[in-house]
Amino acid sequence: MSRSQKRVVVIGAGPGGLTCAMILARRGFRVSVFEARDRVGGRNAAIELGPYVFDTGPTFLMLRAILDEVFQEGGTSSGAELTLTDLDPMYRLVFGDRLMNVTADHERMKDEVARVFPGRGDRLAGFLEREKRRFERLFPCLQKSYHRASTMVSRDMRRALPHMALGRTLFSMMHEAFGEEKLALCFTFQSKYLGMSPWDCPGIFSMIPYIEHAYGIQHVRGGLSRISDAMADVARRHGAEIVCGRPVRRILTRNRSAVGVELADGEHVEADEVVINADLGHAATTLFEPGFLRKYTPARLGRMKVSCSTFMLYLGLDTVYDMPHHAIYFADDYRKNVETIFRGGRSGDDISFYVRNSSKTDPDVAPPGHSAVYVLVPAPNVRSGLNWEADTAAFRENVLSKLETRAGMGDIRRHIRRELVITPSDWEREYRVYAGATFNLAHNIGQMLYFRPHNKFEEADHCYLVGGGTHPGSGLPTIYESGRITANLISRKHNVVFVSGNLEV
Repeated sequence: MSRSQKRVVVIGAGPGGLTCAMILARRGFRVSVFEARDRVGGRNAAIELGPYVFDTGPTFLMLRAILDEVFQEGGTSSGAELTLTDLDPMYRLVFGDRLMNVTADHERMKDEVARVFPGRGDRLAGFLEREKRRFERLFPCLQKSYHRASTMVSRDMRRALPHMALGRTLFSMMHEAFGEEKLALCFTFQSKYLGMSPWDCPGIFSMIPYIEHAYGIQHVRGGLSRISDAMADVARRHGAEIVCGRPVRRILTRNRSAVGVELADGEHVEADEVVINADLGHAATTLFEPGFLRKYTPARLGRMKVSCSTFMLYLGLDTVYDMPHHAIYFADDYRKNVETIFRGGRSGDDISFYVRNSSKTDPDVAPPGHSAVYVLVPAPNVRSGLNWEADTAAFRENVLSKLETRAGMGDIRRHIRRELVITPSDWEREYRVYAGATFNLAHNIGQMLYFRPHNKFEEADHCYLVGGGTHPGSGLPTIYESGRITANLISRKHNVVFVSGNLEV
């Protein structure tokens, strides 16, 4: 493996930026990461409320193979840096009239589908067979850079095209596969991982429920935030500088090229390459001199589709509830609930919500006899114009009432010892998330692949993007992939020979 002493500055220590920094540092680049907050991780960071530990955002790991590969390219292994546990069941899905425990064991899952939806169990095998073929064709396309339009006619893309389900939605495909609405919802709620409605989410994303059922999901002891902590440790071992509490004020440019950054305290740091791991909309509207950007202007960003947001409750409780590690509770009228969110309307009493009770399997997140409970409620982003300062108290009360009645936590209020609320407005104001859209730009066909902001940023030379706002998109595996794609682009540019997977590049 050849090495380079070129200087790379990474703006933001989220999972994409840390992946990129870890890989580049191992390849000999001089890497500096500047993070605005007091810890690494971005939306993958830990939240500590006294003795209770929560993940800010993602709460389980899918497609562990990608994590294994990027740690390998960092010169180590995920097993050496982290303790990972398969979750079985993966999660519980709860409707008003039935519940289903979802497992990646296909025989048990067939029996569970047959128990909850009589006569439908045999349809699982067909789903797995079809989606396996689709995934094998599509996923290689997500691992490429699309900064050149010619990639859209690559061999992999031509092979994948018949499997892209163009013109189909995730819900229409799963309803066709399973023939029953609630059962289809059990394989389409995953569109919320992208902040989209299953009735709008492109059918190509049928790969998400397939990945869960084919490969299972994992919990990281101490929380998924430990992944970012481990990546930072590995990057430092290879010589990277990672500095928290030093926000970047702006990107320095000369002749349409990024040449470094200016920190909030006025210090200028020169760089051969600049990698942006800040939220894309935030970066485009705040980190460049006014008028510099020609494509991703404030007006253009305002016309682009963005994801929904989330209302978050992090609850440190002095008791333990007999609940699964993960559970999703569907609104009685789920479609109406989803449509209200994406119209930007006020949610009524009938809401959907997700609960992680990680204390069930992890002794590191709360003291003995206590729980660290994470609650996520899909909500409109701030483009809705809702006044969260006025609505938060009532919304919180409704969520707590649903925890009591739907989740069986009937006395939860008297057990709350620590609490944090994050609203869509908080995501925008405190976490610098554009429009409070927690899952970034929407993943409609017109904002995917070549049509999504490029890893090699088209607005400035020597400038790159990682994270959910660029290709391949939101979700930890694809964010890690964005970091690897960018690291490989920079390495090739500077003639650094490296091993990616089993290939010397």
